[in-house]
Amino acid sequence: MTEGRFSRWVGRNLPTRESMEQNRFIKPFAARVLRSELWRFTRRSVPRGVALGVLVGVIIPLGQIFAAALLALPVRANVPVAGLTTFITNPFTTPLFWLASYHIGSFILRIDATTYGQPVATALNQPHVETWMEWLTGAASITAFGLVVLAVVLAAIGYLASAIGWRVWIAGKRRRRLTRVRHS
Repeated sequence: MTEGRFSRWVGRNLPTRESMEQNRFIKPFAARVLRSELWRFTRRSVPRGVALGVLVGVIIPLGQIFAAALLALPVRANVPVAGLTTFITNPFTTPLFWLASYHIGSFILRIDATTYGQPVATALNQPHVETWMEWLTGAASITAFGLVVLAVVLAAIGYLASAIGWRVWIAGKRRRRLTRVRHS
């Protein structure tokens, strides 16, 4: 999709400010949510929105868009960008994030595979619920720690990448404008 087609598609499909003001869920706090600086695409708000969306998308399993939009208010992040980047996690990528989080968590916490592999072998021989719960709670805490680490690292990378991408995009626009002015 070209830049012009994408802009037209976004313009047609994004809800208007008036329709959002009339939404019964947004109406009680519409004055705060619909502030114009939260919806403008600026060099500061877009990277904040990317970082916030990635952070919320990786850590919070349900209600990600709502949480990202709500958290965008105090950090003055771009609300549409924050909501859109929560889609970094979806049914296809979530298992990969969990697997990577488990490996990151066990690497950082220096927990070797035999510690948590042993209860699995024992559970296969003796199917007791307590044994499985012991293994699951151990793996869950490691995965949760790894998930937080992964979310923070990906949010920082997203922030830097979007800030650099923003500068490159603006520099390209300036260069094209200068070229047009020189040829005129």
